[in-house]
Amino acid sequence: RAVYRMCFATAAFFFLFTLFMICVRSSRDPRAAIQNGFWFFKFLILVAITVGAFYIPEGSFSNIWFYFGVVGSFLFTLIQLVLLIDFAHCWNQRWLCKAEECDSRAWYAGLFFFTLLFYTLSIAAVTLLFIYYTHPGTCYEGKVFIGLNLTLCFCVSIVAVLPKVQEAQPNSGLLQASVITLYTMFVTWLALSSVPDQKCNPHLLTHFGNGTILAGPDGYETHWWDAPNIVGLIVFILCTLFIGLRSSDHRQVNSLMQTEEGQSAPEIMQQRQVVAECRGQAFDNEQDGVTYSYSFFHFCLVLASLHIMMTLTNWYRPGETRKLISTWTAVWVKICASWAGLLLYLWTLVAPLLLPNRDF
Repeated sequence: RAVYRMCFATAAFFFLFTLFMICVRSSRDPRAAIQNGFWFFKFLILVAITVGAFYIPEGSFSNIWFYFGVVGSFLFTLIQLVLLIDFAHCWNQRWLCKAEECDSRAWYAGLFFFTLLFYTLSIAAVTLLFIYYTHPGTCYEGKVFIGLNLTLCFCVSIVAVLPKVQEAQPNSGLLQASVITLYTMFVTWLALSSVPDQKCNPHLLTHFGNGTILAGPDGYETHWWDAPNIVGLIVFILCTLFIGLRSSDHRQVNSLMQTEEGQSAPEIMQQRQVVAECRGQAFDNEQDGVTYSYSFFHFCLVLASLHIMMTLTNWYRPGETRKLISTWTAVWVKICASWAGLLLYLWTLVAPLLLPNRDF
């Protein structure tokens, strides 16, 4: 319950800034100064909200906030998939450019190696999921989930190399499909690790003895911190780092188009930055336009707070007792997230064919 209230405080804090930073276009907006400064006062506000969260009457607060966490974690899982798609596209495009510039087959060999590696890991994951998360004569849901996701991953891999798709997107290939396949198997693993059936979930262990906290009628409990949660936290950290690296790469956002008669806005900005550095002064590179959406950035942090809350509590739904009740809610949310992610990736493949006049 303490995790629920602390994450409520952080989510509420970032949601306030999501609303406050709407339509901030440049650093000339007075609100931009709050975004980039006043850290002491923002820390005090966060502390005040956190303290206040512990004074909220229990009632149905935790149960209602649980559903907010479910939705937020679902959306953040999709954001992670979008980041992986972007990462795979950038990776494939850069290595193909290196291969053309250097006229070397080593870059093609590298792409082939990692593609084969990711597909090999995916096949190994499917095998292990069938071994540890299914049982002869039972665990039909797990078998359907694994088999269906494997089939969908195979289908999107075929679509990624179709001639029409390759013609519309020359950079599309099996590397991106292999990354998405591996991530889908990872989300499937997370879903199966939440199944509330001891026969179908090795993470549910039976405990006997004094002081045991039971969860459910069968007398088993879930580990609040197990391998799926650890790997999920690592993926969360890597995606957060990629957001920072990716945003630092986009320095031409909202800049003017370069012309032959004059210098482009990025070049002028770069010259001003050099002059400021020589004078030992700080340089504001967002006077003509912010490099990222402040409001959407804070909204992503809201979803991240909810995702961390569900991860730390292992999708524990607070009840009237101290029992850790494992439900099918977490299973279906994660499985639906994997399906939605595959559909999203499929859309990125076929969208240029269906809407040729749009820029993707």
